Amino acid sequence: MNFIPQDVVLSPVITERSTEGLANGKYTFKVAKKANKIEIKKAVEALFSGVRVEKVNTMNVKGRLRRQGRTQGYTASWKKAIVTLREGSKTIEFFDGMI
Repeated sequence: MNFIPQDVVLSPVITERSTEGLANGKYTFKVAKKANKIEIKKAVEALFSGVRVEKVNTMNVKGRLRRQGRTQGYTASWKKAIVTLREGSKTIEFFDGMI
């Protein structure tokens, strides 16, 4: 399987809780459902130059029930990764204005 970092790290997650973690060097991303922690670590280090990852925590987020009139359905489930950078590592530029 060819390893493409853009296929592993899909988008950043920007919520109130995720922005609180930025001060501690924790960045939250939406990742591919089949990606493991090693692939996520390699993808983040490849996408953002000068960044060294210390650890990766992952969790599966279940879809939520949504209603539109009489019909109802579930939103898509997805996988979330919280990436902790090493002490003294360069920060990710995308998140710099949010701290």
